[in-house]
Amino acid sequence: MGNYAMTVPLPAALDKQQEGFRKLVDLGYKEAWSSEANGPDAFMPLVLGAVHAPELRLGTAIVPAYTRGPALLAQSVATIASIAPNRFVLGIGSSSNVIVESWNGIPFEDPYKKTRDTVRFLKLALSGEKVDADFETMQVKGFRLGMPPPPERVPILIAALREGMLRLAGKEGDGAIINWLSADDVRTVSKIVHDQGPNKEIVARIFVCPNEDSETVRAQAKRAIASYLNVPVYRKFHEWLGRSDVLGEHWERWDSGDRSGSLDSMPDSVVDELVVHGSPEQCREHIDRYLNNGVTTAALMVMPFGGIDPYKAIEDLAPR
Repeated sequence: MGNYAMTVPLPAALDKQQEGFRKLVDLGYKEAWSSEANGPDAFMPLVLGAVHAPELRLGTAIVPAYTRGPALLAQSVATIASIAPNRFVLGIGSSSNVIVESWNGIPFEDPYKKTRDTVRFLKLALSGEKVDADFETMQVKGFRLGMPPPPERVPILIAALREGMLRLAGKEGDGAIINWLSADDVRTVSKIVHDQGPNKEIVARIFVCPNEDSETVRAQAKRAIASYLNVPVYRKFHEWLGRSDVLGEHWERWDSGDRSGSLDSMPDSVVDELVVHGSPEQCREHIDRYLNNGVTTAALMVMPFGGIDPYKAIEDLAPR
């Protein structure tokens, strides 16, 4: 059985995280994972975790490969790896056209190659050696980290949806970070990763709402799911997973501008597969299905649908 982790920062002001981090340790969580979209960046909340909860393993899920230059990215990774020696894991991925192109004004081109090249660069840079190399998507001339991290290698996990990235995660990374998939889908994706090599990590971001008002949860969850499943990379992912039939009408209505109708046409079964909800006991049983199917770390993200207390949810979801 794998580890339970919680998404950070916790639902409090950034200068008031200490109590929450200590509670995670007391409740039995083993890891804390950040994300990076339009809220806090991926690294700074982990600094708080390193200071307030040195017992926790820390990871990013994920840092986009595009939005920092290669040297700056290496500096950020080396800094947090030095603050939390032997406890930091880098999760990196292509992110999406929305974050990279629409929000950051950077062309979202060749996501597979860009992620691969960034991982290859980081492996060289984090070793402390001088990097003078032409990669297919970028060129780095004469960069060397002024303060490389401790000699123990920083594990690098690659965010992966379909086969190409999943193979890359298993072949050139230390494993994969996956999200917005069902517990049964884990078997499909983890096999591709493990076929590339043994002892690979599979970190799953799992969206959880311990609320037994299933009607309210489903109604609110459909909006959250739609915001992802209509981004091209996620739509292709779920087509690949075989959901074209159950989501076909939803996608058709969304594309035509009928947002309300598209949500009505999303089957409840899709919500029940992609969002863990119900009583705390039902939620933990569902999370354990992910772990039993190959996930090594369940990185939980509490979704406060129905106005639930997120701190009570963190307590209710703690590993038993």
